[in-house]
Amino acid sequence: MHITTIGRYTALEALRTRVPATTLLTLCVLLGASLFIRELAVTESARFQTGFYAAAARLCAVFITSLYVLASITREFNDKGLEVLLALDLPRSHYICGKLGGFTLTAAGVAVLLSLPLWLLAPAAAALPWTVSLVVELAVVVALSLFCIVTFSQLLPAAGFVAAFYLLARGITAMRLMGENPVAGQDTLSHQFTGALVEGLAFLLPALDGWTQTAWLTDMPPSAGMLPAILAQGTIYITLLTAAALFDFHRRSL
Repeated sequence: MHITTIGRYTALEALRTRVPATTLLTLCVLLGASLFIRELAVTESARFQTGFYAAAARLCAVFITSLYVLASITREFNDKGLEVLLALDLPRSHYICGKLGGFTLTAAGVAVLLSLPLWLLAPAAAALPWTVSLVVELAVVVALSLFCIVTFSQLLPAAGFVAAFYLLARGITAMRLMGENPVAGQDTLSHQFTGALVEGLAFLLPALDGWTQTAWLTDMPPSAGMLPAILAQGTIYITLLTAAALFDFHRRSL
């Protein structure tokens, strides 16, 4: 009951703030920019427009979602509203799970809204898995942002960690490929250490470069097993990040 109530009011808070307006403004700006790109392209103008909009919408959705989660929890910490809430004999796990549910619902709304133009620019067989994959990706970003703000309690270090995690997860596959085919110095100790470090990071981080791919919209829709694999991997990371946030939240004194 507590989890549902907290989640509902968290989603209502997002609805009544500037999140919908910001998302709509972002959609209009990106759509206008994509039309400009379409006019600049000499050939395959529709493909260029779709690719630009999809890539930009993905990054903007991650930015809006993560920044809103970090700012919302930071405001509750600074306003001492969390202490008042927990004084009502509310389990801390209910607070984290409720916030996670409300923020995930907000992220899903952002993903669906920003993906609407793609249903006109690409086939439904490609737009649907792209939208679902973006929802899962944003849910992971929500769990990561919640963990970071609970751990660091400050907006700037939490935002820096979220950005570093996301960029590293997006580029870890490329780093592995570069490490496997170096120009020189393949047998050096430094290269072996760097390779082991990259492989360790690849084992720990989600390969987000394989999620919500622009190629699904411009070239070929994903295979039948791609979306279930993304859902399973996203569920694992959301569970792990939520457990880490619960552990850190339980051990800290408010």
